[in-house]
Amino acid sequence: MSAITERREPFAARRAPRAVRVRKQLIHIPMILIGALTLFPFISMVVISLHPGVPVQVPEIFFNTDISLDAYRQALRSSNIPRWALNTTIYSVVSVVLVLLFASMAGYAFAKKRFLGREVIFWVFIAMLMIPYQLTIIPQYLLVGQIGGLDTMWGLILPTIANAQAMFLMRQFMQDIPDELIDAAKIDGAGELRVYWSVILPQTKPILATLGTFVFLWHWNDFLWPLVAQQSPENYVLTVGLNGLQAQNVSLATLMASAVVMFIPALLVFIFLQRYFVRGVMMSGIK
Repeated sequence: MSAITERREPFAARRAPRAVRVRKQLIHIPMILIGALTLFPFISMVVISLHPGVPVQVPEIFFNTDISLDAYRQALRSSNIPRWALNTTIYSVVSVVLVLLFASMAGYAFAKKRFLGREVIFWVFIAMLMIPYQLTIIPQYLLVGQIGGLDTMWGLILPTIANAQAMFLMRQFMQDIPDELIDAAKIDGAGELRVYWSVILPQTKPILATLGTFVFLWHWNDFLWPLVAQQSPENYVLTVGLNGLQAQNVSLATLMASAVVMFIPALLVFIFLQRYFVRGVMMSGIK
């Protein structure tokens, strides 16, 4: 009897890990379904853009092998879309550089400097995060209009430079930078600017890449403020311009092709920065 029990135990031990592996594989099924549902709008956008003039019928259009790039050629030949893409690139890239510059400088000051009213000023900045962005549009529009910034690129960028959320994240990250590094640099004769540029910034590459990705995507996909601030079609960004195309005699395939073209730069930015992005998110979560 004991010999039979001994022979059964290894068999049961072999079955247990197999059952665990099967259960783990089954967990992936709902994740795959959720991923497919998430990707369905993007896949539909690409498929429609590749079938100009074809009625949109699901699921027949997904199995149609007559692919054409005419919608992309028409979108790229348009005089407006390249101009809108350039405006969007300027708006996004310049905003990223300025936001990261000012947020890192403010984060360094709040994290490592001691000055009168530091905590009060910091919590005033944090309180700004509690105010819905939509409530600030009207006063922001009036202030930019008073300084002559409406319908200009610098007027579009200026209100986006002060980013309280970016400043908060930079401050939280910089608090964990050892003070000994700063003290050592000052002993070697480095000034504040040198300490900031050569000691602080190299230590914050993960959070800079993470914030840079977020800020770029926020501005690349921004719609409300550019819609309010820009009146001339030549000054539109892509989101506002594509919204205006819906009111014109533009085919659905061309509109979808323009949306795909708009999506590609954001995807490339994420692909190139995903290593730093994931590292920054993980480090922020650990802290």
